[in-house]
Amino acid sequence: MIPLSLGEVARLTGGRVHPGSPEDASVRITGPVVTDSREVLPGGLYVARRGESADGHDFVAGAAERGAVGALTNRPVDGLPCVVVQEDPARLSERPDRPPYDAVTRAFAALAREVHDRCAAHGGLRTVAITGSSGKTSTKDLMAQVLQGLGPTLAPEASYNSEVGLPLTVCRLTEETAYLVAEMGASGAGHIAHLTQVAPPLVSVVLNVGSAHLGEFGSREAIGRAKSEIVAALPEGGLAVLNADDDVVRAMADVAARAGARTLLVGLAPDAEVRAEQVTLDPLGRASFLLKAPGGVAEPVTLQLAGEHQVGNALAVAAVAAEWGMPWREVAAALGAATARSRWRMEVTERPDGVTVVNDAYNANPESMRAALRALAAMRRPGGRAVAAVGGMLELGADSDLEHERVGALAADLGVDELVVVGPVAGPAATAYLAAGGSRATTLTDRHEALGHLRGTLRPGDVVLLKSSRDSGLRLLGDELVVG
Repeated sequence: MIPLSLGEVARLTGGRVHPGSPEDASVRITGPVVTDSREVLPGGLYVARRGESADGHDFVAGAAERGAVGALTNRPVDGLPCVVVQEDPARLSERPDRPPYDAVTRAFAALAREVHDRCAAHGGLRTVAITGSSGKTSTKDLMAQVLQGLGPTLAPEASYNSEVGLPLTVCRLTEETAYLVAEMGASGAGHIAHLTQVAPPLVSVVLNVGSAHLGEFGSREAIGRAKSEIVAALPEGGLAVLNADDDVVRAMADVAARAGARTLLVGLAPDAEVRAEQVTLDPLGRASFLLKAPGGVAEPVTLQLAGEHQVGNALAVAAVAAEWGMPWREVAAALGAATARSRWRMEVTERPDGVTVVNDAYNANPESMRAALRALAAMRRPGGRAVAAVGGMLELGADSDLEHERVGALAADLGVDELVVVGPVAGPAATAYLAAGGSRATTLTDRHEALGHLRGTLRPGDVVLLKSSRDSGLRLLGDELVVG
């Protein structure tokens, strides 16, 4: 965190210091900025947000006990100097989950933007913003590892890609940080536009536009318009790295042109300027390919990440690293050295008894589900079975049953030996799997039933995939299976 005084924070946010003495205003924040009072460290600032089940103002005293020097609040709270920002009902949108959000969240964004701008002014900080319906976190992790070869790089922890997570990341910047990797998610129009105001990108990456949040947006085209906000935010001369294999993403080149930004297409398409050729998968589902780029570049790459879908992610990372000066040969080597960093995203564990567990159940949408099933099929061992345990994909709206049916049919087409369907939302997958010629479908109520079933049926040589939306809980089933 760039040191700031509470008085400076008040000026940035339009707030006032409480109690308000000159001594209070001069208090300097030297520790981290947090939204969880349990994570406070000495010298830190506590942001007291109101959540669905708790009001952060109730934990200001606990933050003070842990060494916080101040709090960001929307009402005066005794016991700790506060920067108080007043709620302005006229600024609230009709729906409270859409920008400009509540007063504390807006103030937190303003604070983070100041930190970002000071770092940019001091050391030429470069920010790359990443969005997509799937693959954001894996790409963020890969991007951070590769850019680290160019200079000190900061990336979000886990999936900090929201109006809270992004400012938390930005406030961790220091004057030594050369590169910021900003992951940006959206479940409504205007969300990404808000995030780009917190961390203005010089390069924007759009991985794909799928069916995640289809129930919220209504169509892929509407999702695409929301994702394109990350391209519209580019400065003149900035760069949009777009997936050439996704028609909705490819069309965002027009948005880039209107912003005066350049476009670079990446993917498998013949006209992609940075593309992959000769893609193969090893027995653990890890891709190798030939990286082709302008100037006659042809560099072999072997990823340590499982799944053919990681190839597109790697190409986007390669384009950004090359844009900022990394030679293509070093790009290829850095891609090959990078490892998985975030939990529950194609985590591959080989148990001592010969069973391989693939835990990709942090989240799921139709596109990521298909990619995971294809990875499972590629990982099948001679004499072993491919088993897929799938849970519900949420937020699909009226298309939910149809999309789950497609998952079941694909599992049958890929030769998955058993489809374990967990929970009622995913139920249509089992029916479609059997109708398409699948050999064995097992429908279970919850992950506890699934754990008992899989423990009793998995045998050496089997590969089992766990895939579901986060709230369907199969990531926990994967953890339990890892221990046998």
